[in-house]
Amino acid sequence: MDKLEAAKAHFAALVEEQLARVERMKNDTGAVDYSKLDQIIIGCCGGDGIGPAITAEAERVLRAVLKDDVASGKIVFKQIDGLTIENRIAANKAIPDDVLAELKACDIILKGPTTTPSKGDGPNIESANVAMRRELDLFANVRPVAVPEEGIDWTFFRENTEGEYALGSKGIALDADMSFDFKVTTTQGTERIARQAFEFARKNGKKRVAIITKANILKKTDGKFLELCYKVAKEYPEIEVDDWFVDIISANLINEKVRKNFQVFVLPNLYGDIITDEAAQIQGGVGTAGSANVGNKYAMFEAIHGSAPRMVETGREQYANPASMIKAAELLLRHIGYKDEADRVIAALKIANDTIKMTGRNDGATGAEFANCVIENL
Repeated sequence: MDKLEAAKAHFAALVEEQLARVERMKNDTGAVDYSKLDQIIIGCCGGDGIGPAITAEAERVLRAVLKDDVASGKIVFKQIDGLTIENRIAANKAIPDDVLAELKACDIILKGPTTTPSKGDGPNIESANVAMRRELDLFANVRPVAVPEEGIDWTFFRENTEGEYALGSKGIALDADMSFDFKVTTTQGTERIARQAFEFARKNGKKRVAIITKANILKKTDGKFLELCYKVAKEYPEIEVDDWFVDIISANLINEKVRKNFQVFVLPNLYGDIITDEAAQIQGGVGTAGSANVGNKYAMFEAIHGSAPRMVETGREQYANPASMIKAAELLLRHIGYKDEADRVIAALKIANDTIKMTGRNDGATGAEFANCVIENL
């Protein structure tokens, strides 16, 4: 098979895969109502690197604030230990089959960071996050960022299952001179993330939604995303909507004169990843930010930072800051309807952030000491 025929066959297989995904989205039956469940199973998946250490502390906080419902059996915690880089390399899969089955047996997942090998570091294993979002159809990545003293109260709705990340491990190298990667945008995928953003704005009294693309360059994919977001916006006439190119919005987020005017953002996958890291840095660093990954059947909550393998290699994982995972736990509580408990966690987390010195080394507090402070102030 020559290069052109190989490329045609490769691309045709990707198109068939995405067409099947579109049909699944068309047949989706809608979101689960947690208030109607007799029991909610929370899967705690530590991942690797510092993940198990900080996830364990966030789980302790959840168990403390939910102790009555844990005692009654309404809330059940399930440990999922197999999402380590070693297990994934051994299985040569982003998520080993037995681990995926365990994840699907849960209603909600609290997930620690996972490591994705770079080229040359090992097998070409897809990101566990990307795979989990696809396998559980976690189409909305919701990341709040707040700096009240500077008037910043942002919520980002990042599309989670399309764009470059959906096909990022499925590119093709034709020869030593040429490689291709792929990006996909669908009507169904875009409309559902746009509707999530606008529904959030309506329910939370937000008056402005900003659409972020590079539609002047990527006219088919980003152009489609932009067009469909404006189409959905017509259903919400009370909300002001505008659009920005990703490079301009990255500058606006550090412009103190204009950034406080933004409220809700809706973005394709790659831009959402980059821009929310910038926003988290403005808040105080990626270690301060939690992230919700929401679908209609499942939801997963995580920190937005990586697995910090160097901390483990130098024996410092006990000093890793669990604040981001505790923030993720707070988002988890809100998602399943425990608003009062979530408010208690966020208030206690603020006290811990203000009083506990975390340095990542033995001249600062341990993650357990930080979590103890949160629990004591619930």
